[in-house]
Amino acid sequence: MVKYTKEDIRQIVKDEGVKYIRLQFTDILGTIKNVEIPLSQLDKALDDKMMFDGSSIEGFVRIEESDMYLKPDLDTFVIFPWTAEKGKVARLICDITNPDGTPFAGDPRANLKRVLANMEELGFTSFNLGPEPEFFLFKLDEKGEPTLELNDDGGYFDLAPTDLGENCRRDIVLELEEMGFEIEASHHEVAPGQHEIDFKYANAVEACDNIQTFKLVVKTIARKHGLHATFMPKPLFGVNGSGMHSNLSLFSGDKNAFWDPEADLELSETARQFMAGIMKHAKAFTAVTNPVVNSYKRLVPGYEAPCYIAWSARNRSPLIRIPASRGLSTRVEVRSVDPAANPYLAMAALLEAGLDGIRNSLTPPAPVDRNIYVMNAAELEENGISSLPGSLLEALAELEKDEVIKGALGEHIYANYKEAKEIEYDMFRTAVHPWERDQYLKMY
Repeated sequence: MVKYTKEDIRQIVKDEGVKYIRLQFTDILGTIKNVEIPLSQLDKALDDKMMFDGSSIEGFVRIEESDMYLKPDLDTFVIFPWTAEKGKVARLICDITNPDGTPFAGDPRANLKRVLANMEELGFTSFNLGPEPEFFLFKLDEKGEPTLELNDDGGYFDLAPTDLGENCRRDIVLELEEMGFEIEASHHEVAPGQHEIDFKYANAVEACDNIQTFKLVVKTIARKHGLHATFMPKPLFGVNGSGMHSNLSLFSGDKNAFWDPEADLELSETARQFMAGIMKHAKAFTAVTNPVVNSYKRLVPGYEAPCYIAWSARNRSPLIRIPASRGLSTRVEVRSVDPAANPYLAMAALLEAGLDGIRNSLTPPAPVDRNIYVMNAAELEENGISSLPGSLLEALAELEKDEVIKGALGEHIYANYKEAKEIEYDMFRTAVHPWERDQYLKMY
């Protein structure tokens, strides 16, 4: 990440002819919000004096305590390349503060920083995340609304002309690289119309900022190609859904705390304890890492998404996989996370789960190197393998029982998140769906 001073930003804005600045933040549900200001307000913003009405944002504050301040992180300054033709727009990602300057408890980004402070108390200096977000591309209709018509019939690693999304994906990569992303891979995924772009790991806050920026770029560039990009976990029945596999590692200085060249699989005791914590709290954090009703249509057997709490260094059916790379690249891959998740909340929950394993010296069960999808109920029980929640309602019930994951969210975020998700599930429960009419309208 480039380091900027206030003067650096003022000079770049002047040299590049930037017309507007977006002060960007993320609400509890993971939606990107922004306040756009003209250049005349830049100094005010850089001095942390930009106020906004927090009561208008989902889960922030009540109307009687609405005044909040936007505190820009100067190192997140970037110019959006696609705005050059109509007057350049730059952005700064902001933390939310109370009027007295203290961090706002309902700000997901500030909450992640709070959990990272817990990590530092245990002697670790960095929690790194390498995300693998997947998305679908659908065609737009003549009114610019998304359809369910895919733009290709491609499969895993296919090329044009089968993969007609290749040009769009290439343009997305070019825009990201111009914004400073280091792209590691870009390819068609398993399902028709499904794509994945992987970018280099970073510390947790920067990586979460990158995920939010990535989503914005993907959606913007897709629309320029007459396409709608969606990070909905399971937009189509009968094909793979979209995940966001999360590669996690803890560092102490320049040493990867997950690597021990003398240990079995070269996995350190810290890595194993971290894994054990992830497995212990998996049912509860699923309410955060898989946050919408639709998430649970993806977490079913047969479509490569994990639905069983187990780990392996060899197969991809469990919740946790240990990729083959070692040394500084040693990492724990949590495969259940989907791209609808608020990344700041998801990483806070995963980190606190892992830290709980380290604090309590937990031991993970033996790895499961068989295909779990083909095991019967008796085999699952024999191997001590339990399932992730089958619905958002189940996941919320597990979250309510888990003080560690609730603590990772903090009281304010937990209360507002729980309320919003219970309303979401109840709306789904009481709606009449096309499947029901197809099944019952003529039968009864």
